[in-house]
Amino acid sequence: MRFGMFVPQGWRYDLVGIEPAEHWEAMRGIAQRADAPDSGWESIWVYDHFHTTPVPSTTEATHEAWSLISAFAASTSRIRLGQMCTCMSYRNPAYLAKVAATADLISGGRIEMGIGGGWYEHEWRAYGYGFPPVPERLARLREGVEIMHQAWTNGTATLDGTHYQVDGAIVRPLPLQSGGIPFWIAGGGEKVTLKIAAKYASYTNFAGTAEEFAHKSEVLRGHCETLGTDFDAIVRSSDFNTVIGTSAADVARRLDAIEARLAPHLGPEKTASVMAEYRSGNAIAVGTPSQVAARLAERQELGLGYSIHYFPEAAYDRSGLELFEREVMPALQGAVPALR
Repeated sequence: MRFGMFVPQGWRYDLVGIEPAEHWEAMRGIAQRADAPDSGWESIWVYDHFHTTPVPSTTEATHEAWSLISAFAASTSRIRLGQMCTCMSYRNPAYLAKVAATADLISGGRIEMGIGGGWYEHEWRAYGYGFPPVPERLARLREGVEIMHQAWTNGTATLDGTHYQVDGAIVRPLPLQSGGIPFWIAGGGEKVTLKIAAKYASYTNFAGTAEEFAHKSEVLRGHCETLGTDFDAIVRSSDFNTVIGTSAADVARRLDAIEARLAPHLGPEKTASVMAEYRSGNAIAVGTPSQVAARLAERQELGLGYSIHYFPEAAYDRSGLELFEREVMPALQGAVPALR
């Protein structure tokens, strides 16, 4: 299995209590840790959001994704850099293709393009994007991915679409990566999103129960067969909220600390809802190293090739992250081919 890690950027109240002037140093420190040659991490990730979740805050930071990607591109040397996921409708796709190509150049060819239809209605409306229905958001995703694909393979893009019109948009230089920046198509929509993934994606990103993961994998396989693309060439990934401790008591202590940090900002009801996800018996990556490794191994058996982990403690306490690196990752990395 291959591993990625989210860098805290404020979106999930994961920089609260740290002075804004110190945020970049906190984020860069975690990124550079992951960038170390022996870290075991293949990639770092940020979210593409503008307002905190689950409660939009007027005082807490959410740092912008592509600004961070460019900054990480210049301040790391090995680690791959992605967003899970960029919202197609937040930026004109030809412009986004240009931004990503420039970041790829800065990074030396390490950018991943996580892309999806978007969902966070509060920030959509606040930023003046409206909030179109799901079919329109997915239609924009389809057109936007086609524009980016053209831009990164031909150096120009032309499309007279329903939602986007570009006419000879020039994107030079091309990304350094041969064939363009890899697409991670995020979402498990069976009729549209997974069909887009079957046509364009190097990676997919969807979650759910083991049964749901297996079912969506078969849906993806069916789309690949229809389109004549290679299902086995598409790496399937999922994101996991991760809290790991040396014992059940240590895990409980860590969860209590996360709850205490969130409660003043979210209020009791929202805090309880967030913590219920961590404390649920269905939380795959919450537990001791042996528990988490066993659950991830089960997903690996279903075809999960890449797991991306969000550590809510990372900006405050790296001991859980270190425990994951030391005891979970080695148990799962030995069974996969060498990283590209």
